[in-house]
Amino acid sequence: MVDSQFMLNLSISIIQSELFWEEPEMNCSMFEQKIHQIKGEMDVIVLPEMFSTGFTMNAKIVAEEPEGPSTQWMRKMARETQALVLGSLVIKEDENYFNRLLWVQPDGFIRSYDKRHLFRMANEHQIYTPGNSRLIEEWKGWKICPLVCYDLRFPVWSRNNVLDYDVLIYVANWPAARVNAWDTLLKARAIENLCYTIGVNRVGKDGNDIPYVGHSAIIDFKGDCLFQAGESSAVHSMELDYESLQAFRKKFPAHEDADMFTIDPDF
Repeated sequence: MVDSQFMLNLSISIIQSELFWEEPEMNCSMFEQKIHQIKGEMDVIVLPEMFSTGFTMNAKIVAEEPEGPSTQWMRKMARETQALVLGSLVIKEDENYFNRLLWVQPDGFIRSYDKRHLFRMANEHQIYTPGNSRLIEEWKGWKICPLVCYDLRFPVWSRNNVLDYDVLIYVANWPAARVNAWDTLLKARAIENLCYTIGVNRVGKDGNDIPYVGHSAIIDFKGDCLFQAGESSAVHSMELDYESLQAFRKKFPAHEDADMFTIDPDF
């Protein structure tokens, strides 16, 4: 049990960037440079969705094995920074392809979350296999739930009825055409789940000439925007206050009136 307020606060570093299309080595090198530029303490580093390739449906070309080069690079970054590193990439396992978020700790411990809601408007559901369970892990006294992009549109999947987590994180390649939905839904997820909500998006155009304008953000448990990036590359670090979160939950325990339900993972 951590007693100190200082120790309970969590330093989050988010990286919003352009991506090299289907070039894992170039993307990992680019992100490594950006990570090494971060000053001060880092507890969690968050990268965008498919950070090593961009949002591609060419899974057969770019997919890596579970312990492939990009995974090993994430291990290296976690070890060097002594921070938790989060980001999704294309993984092939048992002849299936996954848009898989990896939770990589400095000690080499890895957990994963396979994107549940696959973006059918890009035929993602025809290429990738959906996940059927959430990932909620504890890091430095905080309970964290990381999800992926299109998951943001489905509030039931993230519902925090019994305060299972303190921080909700979305890694994304969310296009410019729907950035208003991104801005709005991040705030909604924070308000309804009484938690900090973080969204990390990319910028630039992908290999399909689709533009992205970032708007990566850190939202507090009341829905107030603590930070929002603009439409260009950005690296930003912020400390999340644990005592403020717990005080608000005690003062405004809306979760105690929430509707209870269960989710059929096979639906």
